[in-house]
Amino acid sequence: MKLAFSTLGVPGLPLSEVTALATAHGYHGVELRAHPEEPVHTGLTAEQRADVAAAFKAAGLDILGVAGYARVAAPGDDEPVFTEVRALVDLARDIGAPYVRVFPGGGDEQSAEEADATAARRLGAAAEYAADRGVRILMETHDSHRTGADAMRVLGLVGHRQVGALWDVMHTWLGGEQPVDSFAALSPHLGYVQVKDIASAEDTTPVALGAGVLPLTDVVEVLSRNGWDGWLCWEYEARWYDAAEPLPGLLGAGREHLARLLNESA
Repeated sequence: MKLAFSTLGVPGLPLSEVTALATAHGYHGVELRAHPEEPVHTGLTAEQRADVAAAFKAAGLDILGVAGYARVAAPGDDEPVFTEVRALVDLARDIGAPYVRVFPGGGDEQSAEEADATAARRLGAAAEYAADRGVRILMETHDSHRTGADAMRVLGLVGHRQVGALWDVMHTWLGGEQPVDSFAALSPHLGYVQVKDIASAEDTTPVALGAGVLPLTDVVEVLSRNGWDGWLCWEYEARWYDAAEPLPGLLGAGREHLARLLNESA
């Protein structure tokens, strides 16, 4: 498996420093948070996008994905969601990222069935657009669809290879799902896996990998046992937790922890 980290852990950090951290600590790639407060977002010009791609190529790193915030199950009109997803797909194509992350985001004002149908309709409509650009859209296990079983209700309806799943191991665990069950549900659609660790179910402050309560050993074990050889991406949510220890000082030990889990599960 290849290892990456998300720029959510180093909010606003210039890309030159991001690539330096990744190479210094032995990561193979980076997931780029796409937001106006970050160096990479959908408002970049063609020249700026080319510069992003060139910077990562020069560093010998992959851009794993563009982590967007489109909410495909959200109530309301389809067109604003389509517009946002298309912009993210175009950005991913232009900088050489194979994946775009979207959220479910179903609201309380609709039933689960309505949210499923809304998400499936929008993802299905976006699938061909993504296919034409060589990009895969991944719905993260998150918010209204936090478990693998929840995500499968949508992905089973879509049935298109350019639409898949991003497994956030915190949300499936908080949803009461065991890693073996999450993988069984998501494996036909799995793009990559976001790993992390947290203080407790009640306190989701990010901590160093292996220092919290998430079943990372079990996650890596089930992936290895099933011959899955994709990406593990450390999403350290520093942007949302002011008290979190700075990620740069944890990156080396985090990579070593993941490498140890991989070796033990081999």
